Amino acid sequence: MKLSDLKDKPGARKARMRIGRGIGSGKGKTGGRGVKGQKARSGVAVKGFEGGQMPLHRRLPKRGFNNIFAITLNEVNLDRIQTAIDAGKLDASATIDVEALVKAGVLRRAKDGVRLLGRGELKAKASFSVHGASKSAVAAVEKAGGSVTILAPKAEAGEAAA
Repeated sequence: MKLSDLKDKPGARKARMRIGRGIGSGKGKTGGRGVKGQKARSGVAVKGFEGGQMPLHRRLPKRGFNNIFAITLNEVNLDRIQTAIDAGKLDASATIDVEALVKAGVLRRAKDGVRLLGRGELKAKASFSVHGASKSAVAAVEKAGGSVTILAPKAEAGEAAA
């Protein structure tokens, strides 16, 4: 057996059908697309169309709403912060805030702020300046000798004027 003797099994490779090559070919004239109309043209896919029946996405009721005032916070656990401190990316003696976490690579981008969560253990004494913290996170930071300052949420432009 040589490498040049290797072949696919019969029927494994199928020749492509050449459509639109005359009526005698069996795939001529309309080229397997039926007859006239939107779907006989190229580049058409009518998504959600059910032949005139009310489509599923319109039969189902609307639900919920999108709160435009909601603030999205990054959630960071204590074990991630301790890992960054151990790696020398975060300075525990300085105040740890959003900018410090982004600079250290713990967060990719600062959204509306940071919420501190209590998974893991914090060994370093550190002071945090965050937008939110769970009770277990605050307890763990204070047990390690640090402090947590909760920042007020950003005031909206309309609220500042009032």
